[in-house]
Amino acid sequence: MNSTPPAPNRNKFFGSTVFSRGSYAEALRIGEILRKETVGGTLLVAAAVAALIWANSPASDSYFALRDFKLGYGPWHLELSLGAWAADGLLAIFFFLVGLELKREFVAGDLRQISKSIVPVAAAVGGVAVPAVIYAVVNAASPETLRGWATPTATDIAFAVAVLAIIGSHLPSALRIFLLTLAVVDDLIAITIIAFFYSTNIQVTPLLLALIPLAIYTFLAQKYRRFFGRHAAAAWLILLPLGAVTWSLVHASGIHATVAGVLLGFGIPVIRSQASGGPEAGPGLAGIFEHRFRPISAGVAVPIFAFFSAGVAVGGWDGLGSALADPVALGIILGLVLGKPIGIMGTTWVLTKATRASLDSSFKWIDVFGVALLAGIGFTVSLLVAELSFGHGSLHDDHAKVGILGASLIAALLATAVLRTRNRHYRVAEELEKVDSDHDGVPDVYQERA
Repeated sequence: MNSTPPAPNRNKFFGSTVFSRGSYAEALRIGEILRKETVGGTLLVAAAVAALIWANSPASDSYFALRDFKLGYGPWHLELSLGAWAADGLLAIFFFLVGLELKREFVAGDLRQISKSIVPVAAAVGGVAVPAVIYAVVNAASPETLRGWATPTATDIAFAVAVLAIIGSHLPSALRIFLLTLAVVDDLIAITIIAFFYSTNIQVTPLLLALIPLAIYTFLAQKYRRFFGRHAAAAWLILLPLGAVTWSLVHASGIHATVAGVLLGFGIPVIRSQASGGPEAGPGLAGIFEHRFRPISAGVAVPIFAFFSAGVAVGGWDGLGSALADPVALGIILGLVLGKPIGIMGTTWVLTKATRASLDSSFKWIDVFGVALLAGIGFTVSLLVAELSFGHGSLHDDHAKVGILGASLIAALLATAVLRTRNRHYRVAEELEKVDSDHDGVPDVYQERA
């Protein structure tokens, strides 16, 4: 009798495949999110183009006068320009959704399982680290411009999904989940970077005071989750004022106010109370709030921010050449166009080879490369980090905007060139994911996976 123990399963930790389809419920949820982001991405692009045209037209003075127009209450540190209100206020809504999405993914989503989350999370980290290193190398000789090292680290999911819609790509669900995971983890890293590296002159008193409304907000959301889920007006009248006070105190503390948005998102419960039938009975309060606030974020907050942030007076071909010659723009372009795919692909390849795992059968490495190129579209958060790095309206900020816009365009074109060649394969995979031979409401490929 052979008593030799079986060889260890090298794939036990990571699973036999990476970037799997996940559960059918997760695929449906992410498909709905991406459809909404497609609309938001289209509005985002339109707002950015409108700002660029206006800022470079004979009426450019009126654009900058509008962007720099101030309103608000000075004693509360809230006398801000419209551009600052968009960056500090409206983007807090965007980061509130980021907080909801992060908590949802790691509490009740597929990413709560380490075996499913480790590869896309590691790929996202690689996609942040390599662009930052490239930017730092390009700007190593200038401490002034080195401050913008985090600018090329973010992926704009709305912009990326809008590109997919324009080129008519039918990415398999596994790749869609991978792309969204990359963007979500990017946002988490970005908000962490903003909190630790771009917060200045921290005021302890308002920061400590902010904990009071945040604690009350979190307690009420957790305690009365069913009530707020059924009565939208109550959430607006009770939770929204508490959130606004938290935001204003965080803003006054010197920490960027978008951090408050993430904290408020974390305070919302994901799982439904057991009295209401458990998580399988329907969406938790986080899912309900995500459904309510995503249209506001994608359709209003982010496009308005893009409108006030993307407007830069290029100054003709000479001005464009001067901007591109600045190490700031060069570092951003190289970071997003080269650093993102190198970081994402490199990290993914190393992990799969180290564990002898294989890709999901619905796609190949060329598809991962296309998504990695698409992740080089950095827009919303990149514009925000550039403003925090160099100051709104400064020369380096303007050059950074040129770099961000140029890199996003190049990344979109390169991703289009790769992904369009695979559309026929994607359509076949999409049709396969719709086959439900036993008519039980769940496509066969998800049951085979289980």
